[in-house]
This record gives sequence, C-alpha cells and structure tokens, in this order.
Amino acid sequence: MQSTAIYITGVDVGTAGDFAILTKTGVTTTGTTSVNGDMGTSPIAQAALTGFALILDASNTYATSDLVKGTSKVYAADHAAPTPTKMTTAIYDMETAYNNAAGRAGSKIVGMGAGDISGRTLDSGIYKWSSDVHFTGGLTFEGGPNEVWIMQIAGKFTAGPGAKIALAGGAKATNIFWAVAGAVAFDDGSHGEGMFLAKTMISFNAGSSLNGAALAQTAVTMIATSINELVENN
Repeated sequence: MQSTAIYITGVDVGTAGDFAILTKTGVTTTGTTSVNGDMGTSPIAQAALTGFALILDASNTYATSDLVKGTSKVYAADHAAPTPTKMTTAIYDMETAYNNAAGRAGSKIVGMGAGDISGRTLDSGIYKWSSDVHFTGGLTFEGGPNEVWIMQIAGKFTAGPGAKIALAGGAKATNIFWAVAGAVAFDDGSHGEGMFLAKTMISFNAGSSLNGAALAQTAVTMIATSINELVENN
C-alpha cells in the first residue's frame, strides 16, 4: 500500500557531497570495480585504500586509479596540503549530515513492515525503524523531482541478492537520504539509489551497484562493484 506523501527539506551534506565514496577507516576492493566520482578517507592514510593500484600525483595532493574513472581523484589524510584540511572538513560534513538525517524531527511513518520493505512503493517523507531493515525483489521511490525521503534506521540495512531500488514519477536519487546506525550491506547483484550515510560500514558484494554515494564512518568494502556519484546535492 502506498503511503501518504509528506513534504520535507533535504539534508545538507556539505563537502561530503563531493565524493562517491568517503570513509574514516579505508576502502577495499577486489574484482573489476568501477567508481565514477572522487573517493577519500580520513583520518587514516592512503595505505588503507587497497585493491586500487593507486598512483600518487606529482603534487602529492591526490592519487589516481584505473578503477576510479575519468577525471575523478582519490584523497587521503596523509597527502600533501591542502588535502588534509579538505578531508577533515569532508568528514565533519559527513558526520553532521548523518546526525541531521538520523535526528530529523517531524511527522514520520514508523516501523513499516516490521523492517521488511520488499515490494513497497514509498512516497516522500520520513521513515523510521528501531529494527533492522531489509528488502528482496524491488523497492520503489515514487514522487516528483523536488520531493525528499529520509530513512532513519536504528539497526542494519540489507539489500538481498538481486534486489533493486527503482525511481518513479521523476524522483531523484539526490533526494533520498539513508541514515543507518548499523552496517549497510548490498548482496550479490543488488542495486541502490541515494545517499547512504552509515554510522559504521558499507559492504558491496559481487555485481552490486549504487547510484549515489557511500559515506561511511568506518569502512567501505567492494567486490566487482559499480558506484556512480550523484551530480546534484541538497
């Protein structure tokens, strides 16, 4: 059953929105991964970015990788100035955005499906769970291009094998904010949409993908994953 739309404002992600992947404790990949967008980690050093065969630029301010596409760059806390300051600010903005999304007040849809949101079509608004949340098959966000969704999850979030998020009615991934206190996991072949603000880690299994951003306060791990950065941020 479709819920009633609630109109809310988006979450300001600040400079964290400049990254497809942003973490505090590193990023690991195996297999043929593709990242379209900048990647960064802080306060940990570049050594915590593994599987990317990084090449440090002559300026020492960033690195590149064949897995990080186009003109996208990779940043770490031990790169030369001004990168350490850039990364400190981005991490602060990520944590602030998580707190904003997780603590957003207002009318909410609480406990939908006891955490099982498989097959649901979600109108805009704030959704809150005190449990883990998962889905299999499909999940659709339906609404206009200016409508916003905030997903407040106190437990873990899991997209099951082959599970896919779809957008309908002009909805934009730039307006979907996931504030997850537990781990975020994308199983084999699953697909996500939106800004994933994780209090802990985000893991992507083989063949999984995300249109959005993986912003984790611990680590991101990937196996043959495709991450496509959002081009608009609130």
